[in-house]
Amino acid sequence: MTQTRPTTTPNLEEPKFGFNEYAERLNGRAAMIGFALTLIIEYVTGQGLLEWLGLG
Repeated sequence: MTQTRPTTTPNLEEPKFGFNEYAERLNGRAAMIGFALTLIIEYVTGQGLLEWLGLG
C-alpha cells in the first residue's frame, strides 16, 4: 500500500508573537524610538538619564 504525498505546501501565516521576523523588527523600531527619546530628554533637561530618573 503506497501513501500519496501532497502536491502543494500549505501557506501558513507566521505567528505574531515569539522570535520571528515581525517581532524582531518591531522590537528594533521600539528600541530606536526609545534611544532617540532618551537623547531628546537629555538635551532638553540638561541632565543625564540617571539624574533625570533620580538615580544619579
